[in-house]
Amino acid sequence: MKVLIIGSTGLLGKALMHLWTGDEVIGMGSRDLDIRDADRVRDTVKGIRPDWIVLAAAYTDVDGCETNRELAFAVNRDGAVKVANAARDAAARLLFLSSDYVFDGKKAAPYEIDDLRNPQSVYGRTKSDAEVALLKILPDCCIVRTSWVFGVGGKCFPDTILKLAASRPVLNVVDDQRGCPTYTMDLARTIIELCRRRAVGIVHVTNSGECSWFEFAREIVSQAGQTTDVRPASSEQMARPAPRPAYSVLSATSLRQYGIEMPGWKDALQRHLQERNQAAP
Repeated sequence: MKVLIIGSTGLLGKALMHLWTGDEVIGMGSRDLDIRDADRVRDTVKGIRPDWIVLAAAYTDVDGCETNRELAFAVNRDGAVKVANAARDAAARLLFLSSDYVFDGKKAAPYEIDDLRNPQSVYGRTKSDAEVALLKILPDCCIVRTSWVFGVGGKCFPDTILKLAASRPVLNVVDDQRGCPTYTMDLARTIIELCRRRAVGIVHVTNSGECSWFEFAREIVSQAGQTTDVRPASSEQMARPAPRPAYSVLSATSLRQYGIEMPGWKDALQRHLQERNQAAP
């Protein structure tokens, strides 16, 4: 199987490149391929002729998307459409990375794949619009929704918390938003498996369990052996430019249909911190 990973230099892309063995894997970062350039995308895909394209490239700065709306839609929606058109023309399968932010967060039980999309942020709308467009272009594509992604090799929540904890005695962290932290290594392993099983449609992929950002931060500090006092705060107290869903836990029902179970997020965090320590200079 020949695989093209678009976005190979991002958090998830690095994990995919590291873990994907046994197949011919070609990785391209944003410097190699700008997905906003339809001609370049088409020519690249036509030249490589992959069996699968994994589209992990995206503009993921959720707050930045609010002020850079045109760029957000150009990359996350229109860029994805250009990749999907190229995949269709080259008879390649496509796996697209989407987000829990396609939901409004008003539900009180884990979101299923067929729950109504109602994004509240620009970032969420770009991903929601991309999902709708891709399913029209490639009805047999695979859309993987994930959430709260963390890993080694780029900016992520555990890194931010540990850097702050190293210099502050007290941290205030939002406690009224709940979701599922997801470790890039576990997410990458599952994406590889979904491609090998020729997955179709929407699949929710996160580590198991749920927590608030406050609970996540408290666990990070605890596992790292830090003494910083982590305190709960409200979203109003910690206002951000982009609205976040209050509850965006993703149900694992769609993933279990492929016989796949994800490890718990606390176990994933422990492995991440070990990997982080090993990668430190």
